[in-house]
Amino acid sequence: MKVSWVTRGSGVSSTVEYGKTPGKYESTATGEHTSYYYFLYTSGKIHHVTIGPLDPATVYYYRCGGAGPEFNFRTPPATFPIEFAVAGDLGQTEWTSSTLEHINASDYDILLLPGDLSYADTQQPLWDSFGRLVEPYASRRPWMVTQGNHEQETFPIIYPKGFKAYNSRWPMPYKESASDSNLYYSFDAIGTHIIMLASYADFHVHSNQFNWLAKDLAKIDRSRTPWVVVLLHAPWYNSNLAHQGEGESMRVAMEEMLYNSRVDVVFVGHVHAYERFTRVYNNKANPCGPIHVTIGDGGNREGLAMLYKDPTPSISLYREASFGHGRLRILNDTHAHWSWNRNDDSVSVVADEIWFKSLSSSSSCFPKVQPTIEPTSEKDEL
Repeated sequence: MKVSWVTRGSGVSSTVEYGKTPGKYESTATGEHTSYYYFLYTSGKIHHVTIGPLDPATVYYYRCGGAGPEFNFRTPPATFPIEFAVAGDLGQTEWTSSTLEHINASDYDILLLPGDLSYADTQQPLWDSFGRLVEPYASRRPWMVTQGNHEQETFPIIYPKGFKAYNSRWPMPYKESASDSNLYYSFDAIGTHIIMLASYADFHVHSNQFNWLAKDLAKIDRSRTPWVVVLLHAPWYNSNLAHQGEGESMRVAMEEMLYNSRVDVVFVGHVHAYERFTRVYNNKANPCGPIHVTIGDGGNREGLAMLYKDPTPSISLYREASFGHGRLRILNDTHAHWSWNRNDDSVSVVADEIWFKSLSSSSSCFPKVQPTIEPTSEKDEL
């Protein structure tokens, strides 16, 4: 588990003490720290410490920097079932607070976020306030995220590559998954292989991200991880009038690889509403394609995307412009339950749900050969 926090004082060490009993820390880990500048803003000292190995389904108590308050978190289980909370486009509004409270009201193991975290949009103190907002939740469960357009924060000549704050504050395990960028990576969690893709890094055929994805998919052992889940930001399928077509070029480049590898579910954000599609491939219903879910309704300051195409496309099974979050509960190797929970005043209301089977358990869809397009380096292509 990686523990990250920010301090203003330069004298705080990048250490985490932890143990299984409150106030008793049998282990200590030392990590690294960084900081960054953005125009006139200077960040605090950003600490990142990896602790472990850790036992599964265990509560650990820890404190950061050798002093200060004690936190605790629970590690994911060793076997099914496992439950993922899924929320995108969070921001820092009252609706954001409502979404986080609703997520926290029911138990879960890992939170997945398909981009657009703080909505700082170059106003760097908003990254700090976002950290304070999510600390009560992100300190207790693993948060695994990918970036969205609001994380780019590019500026011509000065910051042309973008993602300076995001990469400094939210390092994900990209090196562990043989990726060359913090913007795309993968990890395993209890029989589930989860792939985080980057809508705002080069994804075209034979790009670094494209080649990495092909190699990552080829390594998947469905006997060990029968479920495969993908997260990215800009939707490939979308019947909302907002952000129409923005994910199309990425879909054209990468969809065939996901289909051939029998990905089970694709979660996206960007559109500030909820929508669930049937299993789909190449713009048509396909029993061996992934279910696509838009979950960009976490509570952002830009409000909801209220307008949809009319009539509803046949591949769109449920759509609603309301704030909320989703729950993916994987019961075993073959069955999972998805629910979308609407934020309705003080309670979370289940408005959409579905049971579905893993494609790895389908005799008609699996086994299937691995991606048909072999990874090719840019150098070889030239």
